[in-house]
Amino acid sequence: MPRLQTRWISDPRTLAERLAHPPARVGLDTEFIRERTYWPQLALVQLAIDDEILLIDPLVPGMPEALRPLLDDPQVLKIMHSAGEDLIAFAHACGTVPAPLYDTQVAAALAGVAAGIGYQKLVLETTGQALAKGETRSDWLRRPLSEAQLDYAADDVLHLLALHDALDARVRALGRGDWLAEDCARQVALARAGEGERWPHLSVRAAQYLDPPAQHRLLRLLRWRERYARERDRPRNWVLDPELAVQLAREAPADAQALQRTLDRHPKSPRKLTGQLLQALHTPLPDETAAPAPRTEEVDRKALRRLQEAVAARSAELGLPDGVLASRRWLEALLERGEWPGALSGWRRAQLEPALAPLLAAERA
Repeated sequence: MPRLQTRWISDPRTLAERLAHPPARVGLDTEFIRERTYWPQLALVQLAIDDEILLIDPLVPGMPEALRPLLDDPQVLKIMHSAGEDLIAFAHACGTVPAPLYDTQVAAALAGVAAGIGYQKLVLETTGQALAKGETRSDWLRRPLSEAQLDYAADDVLHLLALHDALDARVRALGRGDWLAEDCARQVALARAGEGERWPHLSVRAAQYLDPPAQHRLLRLLRWRERYARERDRPRNWVLDPELAVQLAREAPADAQALQRTLDRHPKSPRKLTGQLLQALHTPLPDETAAPAPRTEEVDRKALRRLQEAVAARSAELGLPDGVLASRRWLEALLERGEWPGALSGWRRAQLEPALAPLLAAERA
C-alpha cells in the first residue's frame, strides 16, 4: 500500500480549515498515557482523511475544541480499532465521544475472523502488511516526538479504511450489520455515560467470605474510592488498595483512632484520608440493601460451566469465535445479579435466551 502524506498539526486554525469539508468517513486513533491518572491523558490524535494522515497535537490549547466538530459530525463515520479506551480519552479531553463509530475489532469478531484481535495482526491477515511494534510503550507526552514514534502513529490509521472495506463486506454478507451497529453504539453510550460499576464489590474475590453487613461496608468504600479517584484523577488502587478495603470492611473500625491503627500497619494506606474513610465506611448507601451477594466459587464453577457450554454450542452454530457471544465476565454477572447485563442485551440476548433461560431458572430453583 502506498504511503500517504503525513502532516503534523499543531495549530488549531490549521486543523479547523482542513476539517471544514470532511469526507464521509475517517480513520481515527489516539495515543494516550494512563499510568499515574484515573483518566487517560490524550497525547496524540491520528486521523486518516482523504489522501493524507494528520498527526494532531492535542496538548496545544484550543486543539480539543477544534477536533470536536468532526467528532460530533453524524455524517462522518469514525473507523477505529478497539476503541474503548480511546473513546474515554476523547470524552475527557474533548468533552465528546466520536460517533457514529465503526470498530474494526468488533467487525472482525462478528465476521468470524477472531475475537479481540490486535490491529497489527488484523492488518497482516487482511492486507499482508507487517507493521512495526517498537513504540508501543513510548512516552507520547514528550515533545518533539521522534521519527520512529511518528511513523508508528501514522501506521495505526494507515490501514483502517482498507480494513473497513474488507470486513464490512463480510459482516453484511452474514447479515450482521445490525449486530455491529448495536455493539458500536453501545461502546459510544458507555463512554458518554462515564459511569462506574454499580456493584464493584462483586469483582473482589474476597468479598464472598464477608458477611452481608461487611459486604455493604465494602461496597461503600469502593463507591467512595471510585468517586475520589475520578475527582482527583488518581488510579483507584493508589487511593485505596482492594485488600485494605476488604480488611476495613471486615473489621469495621469504630472511630478514627482504631482506623488509624489499621492504616498504620499498611505502608501505602491513605492515612491523610482517615476522616473520609471513616465516614464512607459507616454511612449506609440508599441502594445497598439491593446489592447482590457475591457467589461462592463452588456454585460459580458448576453453574458457570453449564452456561459456558450452552454459549459455546450456540457460538459454533453461528460460526462466532469464542468469547464474542458472551464472555465469562458477562456470564458471571448474569449469575450474580439474576438479570441480563447491558452487554448481553439486544442481539446477544435474542441468540442466547432460548438456551440459557432454562438453565438460569434451574439455578434459581
